[in-house]
Amino acid sequence: MSLFGRSRSGPVIREQKAEMNWDTEDPFIFASHHSDDYPPGNRQQAPPLEEIKRRQLGNDFTKELGYRMYRGKVAPGFPLHPHWGYETVTICTEGYIDHFDSLGNQGRFGYGDMQWITAGGMYAHDEMYPLAFADRKNPHSVTQIMINLPLRMKKGPAEVSDVWAEDIPTAEGEGWKAWIYAGSMFGKTAEVPNKGSWAADPSHHVRIARFAAEPGASFSLEPIGSGTGRSIYCEKPVTVAGKSYIRETRLKLRPDTECTVENGSEKNEIWLLEGDPIGEKQRSWGPVVLGTDAEVREANNEIRRKMLSEWPWDYVNKTQPVATDRFIRYADGTEKRPKQKDPRELPPARPFTEEDIAREREIDAKQKKKERFADRWNEDD
Repeated sequence: MSLFGRSRSGPVIREQKAEMNWDTEDPFIFASHHSDDYPPGNRQQAPPLEEIKRRQLGNDFTKELGYRMYRGKVAPGFPLHPHWGYETVTICTEGYIDHFDSLGNQGRFGYGDMQWITAGGMYAHDEMYPLAFADRKNPHSVTQIMINLPLRMKKGPAEVSDVWAEDIPTAEGEGWKAWIYAGSMFGKTAEVPNKGSWAADPSHHVRIARFAAEPGASFSLEPIGSGTGRSIYCEKPVTVAGKSYIRETRLKLRPDTECTVENGSEKNEIWLLEGDPIGEKQRSWGPVVLGTDAEVREANNEIRRKMLSEWPWDYVNKTQPVATDRFIRYADGTEKRPKQKDPRELPPARPFTEEDIAREREIDAKQKKKERFADRWNEDD
C-alpha cells in the first residue's frame, strides 16, 4: 500500500517524476538530464538564425524543432555563471561541451567524457554546446549531477578534472552495460579525480553509474548499508519487484534490500546515485550553498562585484574554434587529450572554406528577402 508515492514494503520506497530536472537527496543537491537534436551548425557552431530568432533567447527551455537553446543566445548552452560550495559532475554522452573558466582553464569534452568540478569557494565558468558538424545533425545528451560539500570543505580551492570516455570503467551483463563514474561495483572501481571531493573518501559510499539496457534485460543491485541513500532514474519503463513504472521516473530504493531492475520493451538508460548523507544544516540561494544566510548573502554580493571583472576571457559565451578536437588545457599550460576518437566524431568536423561562407551568406540573403516579402504581404491596406 502506498501514500503519496511511498511504499511500506518491497525494495521501492518512493516513486517520483524525473523529466529534465531530477529530485535528489543528501549528499546530492540536484541533477538534470536533457537530450536535444540540434541541426547542422553554421560558422558560429550555432543553429540557423531563422530557427531561433523568434525564441526567448537567454531563457529557452521549451523544446522546439527538437531542441532548446537554454541560456545561450548564439550557440546553445550556459554562458558565464558561478558555483560556490558544491561539486558538479557533468557526463556528456553525445555531442560536445566547450568549457572556459575563471581559473584560466579551457577545453572541449563529450562523447562519453566526464568533467568533475569541486568548487568549495567562488568559481565561474561557461558551458556551451557547439554544433561542431556542418554536414550533419548534432544530437546532444548531457547529465549533470551536483554534490554538496560539508562546511569544512567549502573553503578549499576549486579543482577541475576531465576523465576521457576511454578511461571510465565499464561492466557488462546479458543485455546491459554499465559505466561507473564514482565508487566500486561489479568488480570495477572508478577513482574520483578531485582530492577535495566528498566522493573521494570511500567511507562516504558515493556511487554514480549509468546503465544502458536492451529490451527485456535485467540487472541487480546488491544490498548496502542502511544509512546510504540509493535512487535510480529510468528514462523508459521498468519493472521492479513485480510492479511496472512508467518512463521518466525516479525510484528511491531501500539500500539494504537487493533490487532487480527489469527493463521493458525499449532500449533504456538508467542512472544510479548513491551516497551517505552529509547531514549538516546549510543555506542556499541561487548558485551558493554555505552554512548561514549571512554567508550566502555575502557570497552573492562578492559574485556580483567580482565575477565579470575577474573573468579572464573575451566572451562570456565563448566556444572553441571550428574543428577543435577534445582536450583540456589548464592555466599552467598543461594539456591533456584522449588517445582515440569516438566513432560518432567521424568524419571529423572541418574548417569553413570561403565557398562555405559565400553559400551561407547567400542562404541568409534569400531568407531575408522572403521575410521582407512576407511582411509586405501581411500589411493591412
